[in-house]
Amino acid sequence: IGTNLAILHLLWAMVSGQFLVSRGAIFPALAQIGLSDRQVRRGWQAFQRGGWFIGELLVRWETIVMRRGKWQARYHGGYCALAVDLTGFWRPALKNCPSKHYHHGAGKALPAIVLGIIGRVGQIGDQRLALPLAIERLTEETPDEVSLMKRVVGIAKKIMTALDVLVLDGGFPLAEVQAQDIKRYVVKVAKNFTARRSVPAEYKEKGRRPQRGVIVRPLARSYKEETLEATPPDRTVTWQDEQGVEIKAQIWENLVLTKTPASEFALASEGKTELRTFKVVAFFDPRFASPLLVATNLKLEEKYVRLLYLDRWAIEQLPLAAKQMVGAERSFVSEPESCQRLPELGLLSGSILSVEAAMLPPRPQGFGIKSLVQPPDGYGAFCIS
Repeated sequence: IGTNLAILHLLWAMVSGQFLVSRGAIFPALAQIGLSDRQVRRGWQAFQRGGWFIGELLVRWETIVMRRGKWQARYHGGYCALAVDLTGFWRPALKNCPSKHYHHGAGKALPAIVLGIIGRVGQIGDQRLALPLAIERLTEETPDEVSLMKRVVGIAKKIMTALDVLVLDGGFPLAEVQAQDIKRYVVKVAKNFTARRSVPAEYKEKGRRPQRGVIVRPLARSYKEETLEATPPDRTVTWQDEQGVEIKAQIWENLVLTKTPASEFALASEGKTELRTFKVVAFFDPRFASPLLVATNLKLEEKYVRLLYLDRWAIEQLPLAAKQMVGAERSFVSEPESCQRLPELGLLSGSILSVEAAMLPPRPQGFGIKSLVQPPDGYGAFCIS
């Protein structure tokens, strides 16, 4: 009853595709599921001013999915990927939009409602899915994307279990992950990423003694028409993936961040502290032009590290389903709270549709071939009737 019933109506309008028909408008979408004008107004009031929070709905949705017993976490080398991502719901015409998000097509940041998503990656049958555990919005304390990244990483740290690995895309800085003391992580790094050895360079009997480790450059790059050569890897391994394609991995071990101060090296050499070391792995796949470069503190075989990072792509399904399948890509609300709540409900509806589609048996789609007849001259061999 009350707000619960109104939010149920709104969720049903989303998962039944009415937001696609109404092009994102709430009133027509609620009316199209058979509600009276009074019920539509009540639904709008509950959506805009009702005492509900997306976190409560996510907890209940997780309980429902786990109770049904078909969703199972995906493990690689004994660990499961806890994926984190930022997504933007574009609002180019919204006045005083509180945030912007980078748009690859436009090549610049555009007005958008930015949300952080945390999800544990699992599967239903052979379908890989991320179960959303938290959706975070920009606040006065975190008014920009960098601040939101830090807060989302901190929340993910609290959610992590002993078998979870935090898996992040290249937008999340490795320094922030280490600053929050994440126990297990796999982070994609830039192609021009550099690090240092965890021990000071060898003294060459001349000049000042080195206080920090040697720079390690995993991949070669060009700078001012000069080629900076890559550092030879510590070791190289190869294996065949699940499709029989040979994958090569080059590994650089016992590294620290480039900006690690000399004082930390000195304390580590005296045994008073431990440096936060990690390894960098470059994965070379013949199906892709450039290698995948990741940093991790896991003491795990490289083939499992690669599979854990590839599972991060399941978190991308949530905004894709919310925008394309649900129809939450367009919004016609302007009140600050409504601008945040509508994308949140869209992400939840996208998860509901994805899970239900994976649980249902496959159904044939498209047209059926009734008969093959001889076509007129010049129209190929056969014609579908």
